[in-house]
Amino acid sequence: MPMISVQMLSGRTAEQKAALAERVTDVFLETCGNPGQTREGIWVVINEVPGEHWAIGGKLDA
Repeated sequence: MPMISVQMLSGRTAEQKAALAERVTDVFLETCGNPGQTREGIWVVINEVPGEHWAIGGKLDA
């Protein structure tokens, strides 16, 4: 059973995260799925990181 982990800055709505999970699942099935594999067998975990804990180019994104 694949588990896909997404890390992103916090602040997205529940609807945006639900749509992301749906799309990630669809893309995984289309590109990496095995015959007979179902959506229920794919896990998507969304980890939200506050901006003050996220650095880009060595600088915090706060």
